[in-house]
Amino acid sequence: MEHRIIVAGIGPGHPAYVLPAAAQAIREAAVLVGGARALADFARLGQRIMIIRGDIPAVMAFIRESLATEDVVAMVSGDPGYYSLLDALRREFPPERISVIPGISSIQFAFARLALPWHDATLLSFHGRQPAEEDLAYLPGRLLGMLTDTKYNSQTIAALLMERGWPPETRAAVCSRLSYEDETIWRTTLEEAARSEARKNCVMVVTESWR
Repeated sequence: MEHRIIVAGIGPGHPAYVLPAAAQAIREAAVLVGGARALADFARLGQRIMIIRGDIPAVMAFIRESLATEDVVAMVSGDPGYYSLLDALRREFPPERISVIPGISSIQFAFARLALPWHDATLLSFHGRQPAEEDLAYLPGRLLGMLTDTKYNSQTIAALLMERGWPPETRAAVCSRLSYEDETIWRTTLEEAARSEARKNCVMVVTESWR
């Protein structure tokens, strides 16, 4: 039987929000791949590990070599189906050799913290990219959930949305360090966010009303 890649979603960060199936796969893994923070939280003695940094080809080469003798568990933040390593893995390996264990995405967690349904939300990512113009355009009643990075942060995204026609008084929630003890949720407006200190690598939720 060919060895497999198990992609385990580890949720927003805190181990309490990792699904039991993912926790078991990580615990039993002989080979474990993940970010530095995830490996610090979950790796145990005896596991062979690979830290995911910027060199994705090196990660793929390590996984390919490891698959000759062992299954490989790849830990990804949030849910594997939303802007994760899964895309790169599918380009390198047949889907039949990949098993995915879902996780709680940071956007899903942010909406839960706000007690806000997200079935009508437009979900976007600013991680190293800018969404299409039509995705950013203002429409009455529109609800956005967005991943941010260091360049596209709470300040620059707020300014960008106002340039696209969003009213300055539009409500925004800037959710940082979700699930950790130092979690913060800043309820503000686009106007205030655009002139305040930038908050980076967080989730932004934008809506005309919390009701």
